[in-house]
Amino acid sequence: MDISKLTIRQIKKIACGPAGANLAFRLALSEDDRVGVREIHKKLLHAEYLMAREIKRLAEMFLYENDLKARGCHPVAGVDEAGRGPLAGPVVAAAVILPDDAVLLNLNDSKKLAPQKREYLAGQIERTSLAWSVGVSSVEEIFSENIHQAGLKAMRRAVVGLAVKPAHVLVDGFKIDRLACPQTPIIAGDGLSASIAAASILAKVTRDRLMDSYHKLYPQYGFDRHKGYGTAEHLQALSDHGPCPIHRTGYRPVRECLQL
Repeated sequence: MDISKLTIRQIKKIACGPAGANLAFRLALSEDDRVGVREIHKKLLHAEYLMAREIKRLAEMFLYENDLKARGCHPVAGVDEAGRGPLAGPVVAAAVILPDDAVLLNLNDSKKLAPQKREYLAGQIERTSLAWSVGVSSVEEIFSENIHQAGLKAMRRAVVGLAVKPAHVLVDGFKIDRLACPQTPIIAGDGLSASIAAASILAKVTRDRLMDSYHKLYPQYGFDRHKGYGTAEHLQALSDHGPCPIHRTGYRPVRECLQL
C-alpha cells in the first residue's frame, strides 16, 4: 500500500477509521520515513496494547461466573448496593445477569469510575444484560432496621425482581439472609466479579438519579452535587436549614441537628 503521497492529516484520518486496522496500511506506516507517520503508527500500537490489556482484565473478572458455569450453575447474578454512608436518601441495590459473551469495556467497581463513564456503562448494561433489577430500602427502613439490614433487604428485593431466575448469586461483601437461591459473598467483589461490578454501577447510577430528583424538592441542601454524603456543604446546609424528610435521623450529624 502506497501512502507516500498522502499528507499526515489524511493518514491520521485513515488511522482513526476502520481502515486503520488494515495490515497493509500498518506495514506502510512502519516503513514510512516521516516522523509524523511514525508517531501515528506508535499511537496505533499503543492503543492495541491497551485494548489487549483491557480484554484480559475483563476476562479475569468473569472467573467467578465461569467457575460456577463449569459446575452447572447458570445463570449467575451479581448483586451490590449503593448508599450506605450518606446522611440522606435511600439505600439502593441492583442485581444483574450478564450474558457469557458480554464485552463491557472499562467495567469496574462503580467507585473507580467517573460519573459520565458510569452513566454510559449503565446504559450498556441495561441493553446487554439477560436481566437486571433494582431494589430500594427507604430512609424509614434504614432508621428502624439499621443500614446493614436495610442494605441486605434492598439487595434481596433486587434479586427477587429479576425477570430471569438466577441459579446462583454473587454478592458484594455480606451474605443476603432469607434468599432462596445459593449465593457466594465476595469481599470487594465489585472489583473482582463482572456481574457484581455491573450491579454496583446500576445501583450507584440509580441512586444518584434519585438524589438529583430530591434536589428539585429540597434545593437548599445541594443533593445534586454531594448525593447526600456528609460534605462540608451538606453539613452547613443541615446547620442552616435543619433536616428534611429524606435525612437519616438515626445518623449522628442529623440527630444532632434535631437536638438543637
